[in-house]
Amino acid sequence: MTTQLLAPLAGYTPFAGPVVTIIMDGVGIGAQDESDGVYVANTPVLDELFKEGLMVRLKAHGTAVGLPSDGDMGNSEVGHNALGSGRVFAQGAQLVNEALESGRIFAGDAWRQLQKCSQGGGTIHFIGLLSDGNVHSHINQLNALLDRCLQENFPKVKVHTLLDGRDVDQKSALRYLEPLEEKLARSSTAGRDYRIASGGGRMITTMDRYNANWAVVENGWKAHVLGQGRSFSSACEAVRTYYAEDSEMTDQYMAAFVVADADGPIGTIEDGDGVVFFNFRGDRAIEISKAFEEKDFHEFDRVRLPKVFFAGMMQYDGDALIPKNYLVEPPVIDHTLSQYLCAAQVTAYAISETQKFGHVTYFWNGNRSGYIDKKLETYEEILSDKVMFDQRPWMKAGEITDKVIAAIESGHYKFIRLNFPNGDMVGHTGVVPAVRIAVETVDLCLGRILHAIEKAGGIAVITADHGNADRMWTKKNGKITPMVAHTLNPVPFIIKDYSQVNRFRLTGVEKPGLANVAATLCRLLGFEAPKEYEPALVELVR
Repeated sequence: MTTQLLAPLAGYTPFAGPVVTIIMDGVGIGAQDESDGVYVANTPVLDELFKEGLMVRLKAHGTAVGLPSDGDMGNSEVGHNALGSGRVFAQGAQLVNEALESGRIFAGDAWRQLQKCSQGGGTIHFIGLLSDGNVHSHINQLNALLDRCLQENFPKVKVHTLLDGRDVDQKSALRYLEPLEEKLARSSTAGRDYRIASGGGRMITTMDRYNANWAVVENGWKAHVLGQGRSFSSACEAVRTYYAEDSEMTDQYMAAFVVADADGPIGTIEDGDGVVFFNFRGDRAIEISKAFEEKDFHEFDRVRLPKVFFAGMMQYDGDALIPKNYLVEPPVIDHTLSQYLCAAQVTAYAISETQKFGHVTYFWNGNRSGYIDKKLETYEEILSDKVMFDQRPWMKAGEITDKVIAAIESGHYKFIRLNFPNGDMVGHTGVVPAVRIAVETVDLCLGRILHAIEKAGGIAVITADHGNADRMWTKKNGKITPMVAHTLNPVPFIIKDYSQVNRFRLTGVEKPGLANVAATLCRLLGFEAPKEYEPALVELVR
């Protein structure tokens, strides 16, 4: 941890209450029409907050959060990295693109180990999210890896496709599967065997996070490793069949499937094989990595643990070293806000439910597991329900609110941060009534927290990490299509000062983004921000 101390803010007067940062995950500023779930919801608290003088719109996507272009939607991982670090770092997608373009990815130890597996007769398996959503993965990156396998004449390659329907259109799987199957068929000449071997929807197969539901990972293990599951002659046949059987089926919730021929499953994972999980984002990659790597594993019965070389596209947890092998070095995020505040002996409390707990801890702290200083910090996780989010759109917002109010009333913490996942997690379902309830739930809880901050004489900071609920659907030629991905909309940043001790005004930062928040929090807490941070959004009026 850095030992550098923050300089005190000249002219600042300390006050009794805490600074409370409320992250309304997935609540952006939309078009303010009937498609905007934030606008159509009954939100009296937010409506009043939007009238505050200390309010700006923040850019939360694209280059403002380290992604390759401004056409790339933001996401919770990079958003919380920016919020907690005060700077913009090249993030997963950009790092992988650079490594592929330079060829650096193929010069490392991990790729050399995959070469040895292939030369020894093993199959090289690629598991990951098949889409161009650019949140967890990108199909262009998979294609580049497959092209390299062909160039180096790897004899056997299998792809295990996780279907998106969340960061892209709900029923778009065939858009990606059909050209992939054609590409693999063209590569299967001169004795090579390149095929899709298994798959399933991301919310059902493999991509669980934060230990929310290990059965999801077990479903993936059975399909990818053991070859157990409903069998089809191809991945496209599987998707077409599931669509035909259930007209309401969407990609993210599609059951796992296995591709098989007359001899059985065509791509089980065996001793001597190489396995690459090609997602670059870490939260939904950690559990499957642990299933492949941990000898002492108790989350489910793996039946057998093949002796393989396993690598992630990146290392998803640098502290826990998960996975041990990876193709691309992750961004090094140092000098985070939490490190500075701990050095200044500022007591802190962070809370969310399981679905976003890692975002206010791990991602906020620069992709570091655990505490910066356990003597000063308290992290609390509320266990998420294991149901589809549109069925309980209120999620655990009430429980989070109760805990936050208790933390405020305790007087023990100077800095409190929390995440309400509702706008994002329910926004991804595309169920309009549920999205409205989710936003209204956040608004109700927000009012309760603001009341507690007012009583304590503190400061509230209200913001979001990216948009989602602010666009529930799109309309083309009169046809409405659910919009389940994140948006490119800005997010609010609002300061509600109940302390009435210091007077702040906006600094007029041009093109403000999420990375400006950390320096702003420093000033609200009575410190000058570190010089390397993006400029603060407010200044003290002396």
